[in-house]
Amino acid sequence: MLSNVQTQSVSPVFVGRDSEMTRLADALARARAGEPQGLVVSGEAGVGKTRLTEEFLAAAALSGAVTAVGGCVEIGADGLPFAPVSTALRSLYRQLGDELTAAAGNQAGELSRLLPELGEHREMTREGRDSQDDDGRVRLFELTARLLERLAADRTVVLVLEDLHWGDRSTRELLAYLFRSLHRGRLVIVATYRSDDIHRRHPLRPFLAELDRLRTVDRIELSRFSRAEVRCQITGILAAEPEGGMVDRVFERSDGNPFFVEELAVSIQQGCSSGLSDSLRDLLLVRLETLSEDAQRAARIVAEGGTTVEYPLLAAVAGLSEDDLIEALRACVGANILLPSEDGDGYRFRHSLVREAVSDDLLPGERSRINRRYAQALEAGPGLVRTDERAARLASYWYYAHDPAKALPAVLRASVEARHRHAYAEQHRLLERALELWEDTPEEIRGELRPADYAEVYPPCGCHPDTPLSFLDLLAEITVSARLSGEPERAFAVAKRALRLIDDTTDALRAAWFRAQRSRLVQDLGRGDGWEDVGRAQELLRGLPPSAVHADVLAFAAAWMMIHKSGEEAIATAERAVDLARLVGARETELNARLTLGLLHADSGDVEGGLVLAEDVCREARKLGLPGLIGRSHGNLASVLEGVGRSHDAIAVATEGIELVREIATRSVRAYLRGNEGESLFSLGQWERSEAAVQWARTNGSGRMAAGGQTMYLGFLALRRGRTGAADEYAKSARESFLHDTQPQHLIPIRTLTLEIAVRRGRFDEARTVLADALDEGLVPGTSRYWWPLLAAGAAAEADAPWMTVDDQDRAAHLRRIRTTAASLPRLAPVWEAYALLVEAELARAEGQPAPERWAAVVRAFEPVGRPYELAQSRYRWAEALLATGHETGEAREARESREEAGALLTLAHTAAGTLGARPLSDEVALLAQRARLSLHEPDGRDARDGARAVPAADEPADPAEALGLTARERDVLRLVTDGRTNRQIAEELFISPKTASVHVSNILAKLNVSGRGEAAALAHRLRLFTVPSV
Repeated sequence: MLSNVQTQSVSPVFVGRDSEMTRLADALARARAGEPQGLVVSGEAGVGKTRLTEEFLAAAALSGAVTAVGGCVEIGADGLPFAPVSTALRSLYRQLGDELTAAAGNQAGELSRLLPELGEHREMTREGRDSQDDDGRVRLFELTARLLERLAADRTVVLVLEDLHWGDRSTRELLAYLFRSLHRGRLVIVATYRSDDIHRRHPLRPFLAELDRLRTVDRIELSRFSRAEVRCQITGILAAEPEGGMVDRVFERSDGNPFFVEELAVSIQQGCSSGLSDSLRDLLLVRLETLSEDAQRAARIVAEGGTTVEYPLLAAVAGLSEDDLIEALRACVGANILLPSEDGDGYRFRHSLVREAVSDDLLPGERSRINRRYAQALEAGPGLVRTDERAARLASYWYYAHDPAKALPAVLRASVEARHRHAYAEQHRLLERALELWEDTPEEIRGELRPADYAEVYPPCGCHPDTPLSFLDLLAEITVSARLSGEPERAFAVAKRALRLIDDTTDALRAAWFRAQRSRLVQDLGRGDGWEDVGRAQELLRGLPPSAVHADVLAFAAAWMMIHKSGEEAIATAERAVDLARLVGARETELNARLTLGLLHADSGDVEGGLVLAEDVCREARKLGLPGLIGRSHGNLASVLEGVGRSHDAIAVATEGIELVREIATRSVRAYLRGNEGESLFSLGQWERSEAAVQWARTNGSGRMAAGGQTMYLGFLALRRGRTGAADEYAKSARESFLHDTQPQHLIPIRTLTLEIAVRRGRFDEARTVLADALDEGLVPGTSRYWWPLLAAGAAAEADAPWMTVDDQDRAAHLRRIRTTAASLPRLAPVWEAYALLVEAELARAEGQPAPERWAAVVRAFEPVGRPYELAQSRYRWAEALLATGHETGEAREARESREEAGALLTLAHTAAGTLGARPLSDEVALLAQRARLSLHEPDGRDARDGARAVPAADEPADPAEALGLTARERDVLRLVTDGRTNRQIAEELFISPKTASVHVSNILAKLNVSGRGEAAALAHRLRLFTVPSV
């Protein structure tokens, strides 16, 4: 009995089954309304029937229902009569006691057939015998139904009857009667059975057919888990997030069966080599061991043949007469061990773990012999299997036949075919197997292997056709396949191993090639900038004849410089790479170098020319079907488009790239493109979609720096939404990912995020330091897109700093540095021009100049470029400046016009902030409107503040502290908080106790809707609650 097998661990988290639980919950709700409900839950062994009913019973009990469970018990081929009903009634009796006895009434004696506990109340016939006729059985059924109706008259009762596939005939007939005859009462009956045990002649089949005719019975069939659900289950079992590789292995081998997931997850965690516990293996072999020797032999042969074995191949290997083989297969199919394949040409195991258990049970010599016979049969008859499977199948058979001389060439041929089909993970697995076989393969066999046949990426040195495949060639293939299949750690280790074996002076080409590979991997893994290997590779190639290696190294060096130090030298290197690649016919290298050249031109100021070059490479990559280049070209083109403010175009390019690589590239390539998509969605204010894209990229990408980039954008999203603590955690995580990274595309934005978090928390000195450190390091060409937001954030921080005054010399110098830096940056795109105007407006605000005309220019600049957050923020600042200058003029008419314009701007800003989910901005806009006694109205006249009361307009703005609902004492306390005083200092200043001061501070934080004293001080300054410090 599968449910009685002890598993080593069960996930404490209930995974999936949302629709099933909903149907059960709906049935419970109908039962509470007085309509009895019947449900039948089916599913294969281990799929989670018991877990589902346990969760449902727990939920029902929490809602006040009385619950009971009973299970069918198997004894030989028969089940105990009425076992599940008796067990359930016994549970009800323990819970209800005298109430159940009263419900049984004077029929307790008859009902004691099901519940012996009622025996002491049973009245025997005058002859001392029980009635044993058919009418008595029907009467028993009727009495049971009436008992349940009485018990469920004023309470909800839920019964679960498990494992009907083992149930006896009486149980089935009683249950069918109950389903048919119950018409009232708050009762739910749930029955379960194992669907894979219901063969054609199983006695449960007629029962199920009868239930299908009853409209009062709902059938629920449980399916296996999806990969995502398996991941959740493993996380619950291990109490930790599993590695993606582990999830893939468990999902593939369990086929999503939750019971098998439990066993496999724990077995893998405990280091079980086969991944099958002894208890599970024994359980799966029980059925097979009851069959004839020929049937067992056939099953063992099929187990070693693959997921599906073609009948002609099976016949060639089995060594049985056709009649004997067919009879053996018929027995296996009848026992539900094997199934005919969907196309009808072969056989497969009903469940992959059954096949694995059978395979594990083979003796070592037996397994080798079966695989050798498969390999020999396939070599003798290549047409026995499909052409696209032949190489992989032959490689597997020879490998498990333990014949290295035959296996190594077969494995290498299969690896080439896998690469041709872009099956990089499969190629990598095969090449690792070749590495394992290398030393055991006779030297004369290795001498017959040729690079032209087996090495696609290496060697690129123009070796003679008769030169044998070398061990370094194999390591090169493994390095590339590991990287392409998303295993950079393995690729890095293999590249290091190769470099230890190479003499730079005698094998410069190979040394340079492996150094370029290691540099890529160092950067992917976030362990440095990789320039040492790039520089050394160029030195090794200097003066050598043109080669594909030289072109590749130059192309890689140009790409490195584009990221780290764009400029004329980088452009020159890219041009040399293009020329050299054309000369040696390295088409993919040429396209990569042309893409880099285009991006460098865009960075240097020729945006349109650069985009034309990049778009041309995208078209060529699509035409040639190169997955890596498709990903890189589309990702980089999207990045350039995003950088110049063309976010919609960027999303279109990224989306196209995702679709193009979906079937031919690794998840990490798609993750890279999803990350580009998420960045552009963030800019366009589509934050929910952005978060989904970034989270997917973060989960499925490879490499620390890529993960750091996604984490950083999650930080920006959290900060804009008002989740400062979460933003800080994301920022810390991103900084750790960038610890050894020197790429400006990461370092500058993470500083922007860090600066904005410091401002949000009122740490303005820290914000100034962040920007000062960045300015000290200087500007790198091609990084303007990252500098503009940083400068704008730094200028805004100075304007918001509550204790910094205009005549502060350090502050004045800092503002001059910001202005000078901004003046040196190019303004090649409308979005850059908008940021330039924003920086100037923030600098003016920091210098005490409201300057509404500057903010008007900022708004006009941001309106057409698709930056809704920056636009809303600028409208808010424009309104703030209008209110400040309108009040100062003293002209009533001009003041009214300024207020009307400010009101319209605040309404637009508030609406946009609400749509975005930018809570801090929304709150600041609402507070400013409240201070100025301006109503925030939507175009249809509704109040824009989610039901907040609209304050009527007045000629003069109200006192800001009063508008916020602060009492006079709270206003005094907030002034001192803004000055940085502690609770004790506040108490001494105001002659109150520290405890009272603490209460006032808590009330103030609540009224201002902020999380800390620093944020309160920052908000007070932004709203100009106190014009000068009190000290």
